[in-house]
Amino acid sequence: MNVITKSVQLPDGRTITIETGKVAKQADGSVVLRMNNTVLLATVCAAKDAVPGTDFMPLQVDYREQYSAAGRFPGGFTKREGKAGDNEILTSRLVDRVLRPLFPSNYHAEVYVNVMLLSADGVDQPDALAGFAASAALACSDIPFECPISEVRVARVNGEYVIDPTTEQMKHADMDIMVGASAENIMMVEGEMKEVSEQDLLGALKAAMEAIKPMCELQAELSKELGTDVKREYNHEVNDEELRERMNKELYQPAYDITKQALEKHARAEAFEKILSDFKEKFFEERKATAAESDEAPAISDDEYDAMMDRYYHDVERDAMRRCILDEGIRLDGRKTDEIRPIWCEVSPLPMPHGSSIFTRGETQSLSTCTLGTKLDEKLVDDVLDRGYMKFLLHYNFPPFCTGEAKAQRGVGRREIGHGHLAWRALKDMIPADFPYTVRLVSQILESNGSSSMATVCAGTLALMDAGVPMKKPVSGIAMGLIKNPGEDKYAVLSDILGDEDHLGDMDFKTTGTRDGLTATQMDIKCDGLSFDILEKALMQAKAGREHILNCITETMAEPRAELKPHVPRIEAFEIPKEFIGAVIGPGGKIIQQMQEDTGATITIDEEDGVGKVQVSAPDKESIDAAIRKIKAIVAVPEVGEVYEGTVRSIMPYGCFVEIMPGKDGLLHISEIDWKRLETVEEAGLKEGDKINVKLLEIDPKTGKYKLSHRVLIPKPEGYVERERRPRGERGGERRGGGERRNGGNGERRGNNGAGNRQRNFDNRNEPYRDPAANHEPKDFSDVLDHGTDID
Repeated sequence: MNVITKSVQLPDGRTITIETGKVAKQADGSVVLRMNNTVLLATVCAAKDAVPGTDFMPLQVDYREQYSAAGRFPGGFTKREGKAGDNEILTSRLVDRVLRPLFPSNYHAEVYVNVMLLSADGVDQPDALAGFAASAALACSDIPFECPISEVRVARVNGEYVIDPTTEQMKHADMDIMVGASAENIMMVEGEMKEVSEQDLLGALKAAMEAIKPMCELQAELSKELGTDVKREYNHEVNDEELRERMNKELYQPAYDITKQALEKHARAEAFEKILSDFKEKFFEERKATAAESDEAPAISDDEYDAMMDRYYHDVERDAMRRCILDEGIRLDGRKTDEIRPIWCEVSPLPMPHGSSIFTRGETQSLSTCTLGTKLDEKLVDDVLDRGYMKFLLHYNFPPFCTGEAKAQRGVGRREIGHGHLAWRALKDMIPADFPYTVRLVSQILESNGSSSMATVCAGTLALMDAGVPMKKPVSGIAMGLIKNPGEDKYAVLSDILGDEDHLGDMDFKTTGTRDGLTATQMDIKCDGLSFDILEKALMQAKAGREHILNCITETMAEPRAELKPHVPRIEAFEIPKEFIGAVIGPGGKIIQQMQEDTGATITIDEEDGVGKVQVSAPDKESIDAAIRKIKAIVAVPEVGEVYEGTVRSIMPYGCFVEIMPGKDGLLHISEIDWKRLETVEEAGLKEGDKINVKLLEIDPKTGKYKLSHRVLIPKPEGYVERERRPRGERGGERRGGGERRNGGNGERRGNNGAGNRQRNFDNRNEPYRDPAANHEPKDFSDVLDHGTDID
């Protein structure tokens, strides 16, 4: 084995190691990347030839996490990894977006990049290392590739930029940015922020570039050492340079004229298409006439020429659009470079969703709905390194009809997951952490010509406010573009770009934010040598555009509704002491289930931060109030001096037991029922099930028993004289050992001397006394003695 190992240090001293030549040697390129206990395997394989008729780069990037990497079993019935989860898809997209522009434009062989997480301890975040590993695998192969790249995560912790922060550091960060770049140029940016400034974002990009450069140099050294700096030869396109030159000469001006007409999207597409179809018709007629005069078979088929003309005309369109913007400042729809398309908004277009809105900007339209649910509606996240629940969900749908395409709508694609995630990042921090509802936003894109993800952010803001979600601040978003030809100083930054300006331009730069700062960003750059000055201009122009859009949003709805709509389920949230969680739930959930059945409310309890967090939800306030009363009655702690309406639970000769709270009974002694002397409890007219007001006089510090009184709540009779209590020695005479006592000289009683004699044990006053002649509960001697009652 020819094992080669290279290492690079991060700014904080941690080391990343790349090893090749040991495993997966049958792949075109493979590396094992390691940082501490995090290990990834990256492989790349490419077909030798392109599939005939392919005119694009068929690249597939797959990032997958093995549950064994963290010593866990997968969930589900099969107990094995299934299809890629959202987190894996999002990481795959981050890598794809950096690699794709660096393959030669005429290279069309299928390329498969696989990155697999093999080991992780949860300290270092593996998704930040996937791009480095993938590029290193390409560097170890002879697959044509322009230059090595790498990716890093940048976080700002306590005001300092940290490269590839640990999971613990991320808890204290106000910025989470993924940056992909070559040694010279930024290629991709995506992340979220907590209302930071544009200058803070630029600072993060500069810190990322400093860390990425040595990673790219390491890969160049590795490629040279392996001899893979010389790439394989290929021929995936048939070209006719004379035809290319002819088409540029004959079609450029007509295309330029269409560009200046500021046509609507479909009309513009038809006009461009007619120029090409007319040329093709003329060309094939000429070709047919030439073939009739020659006996030789043509070297290039009609199908190959047809594909060739499509490619060449794409370049003609691209040049015409770019020159029109750079030379005359005229965009495809006639706007100025910093002009935003017309906007109209509407809230509550739908009657039954909890919140709804329509946001339309030019030819891009999002219909968004907001649904409010309970804790039971939270999404379970069960990734390899992340297990928990999500309270805010955002789903983005892009049906074919939104672009006028006649095709079936299939399942959710990677693009929809990626665009929805960007909008989710933009809005999530604006929902208060203590908002008790689970929130789901759904964005249905009804029209698309421009950034539908940014339309989702704007429509989502309106739908949230329409639902009564108390957003901290409204959020808007905008997509920026760039036109910059190589070797020219002249460039144009475009606000609110069209789909064609994205496709034919050099940058797609999306930013979202409030009036006070950025909340999320996503950037793909297709040109070399993009300076930080240009980036700063794009950011500041984007800020002005966002503020304009934000004004349109707040004119439609300035702040969240003060009240939820009538059909929204109500939720009350409160905390209870941790030790009462079991009491509320009951054995096997018996108590909480009974409460839900009795009140019609839904009750959830979770233990967080040492307390029980309770949510009670129901369609009406009466059900919620009833459930809350029942819960609070269980968890309430009786207070001395408070008056309670109790229920008589049992009658005893010495008093009755009264339930003052659910599960909390106290003794109402016979002497505390009334001011007059009662021989029996029945004389007071009390029976089981009766309601009676009692005052809590005392809680025994040792036993926790409750001493109640009713008589203190009724007026004392005029002239009432409290019975004088005799000293203990006078009550029973002198006690002697062995159970004897001397009864005031009236004779001597000894234990067990006669059937009527009863032995009294005063050594343990908490020991209950049971009368053998009576069939009732044992007496508590402490209560009896306290009131001087003659128990004989």
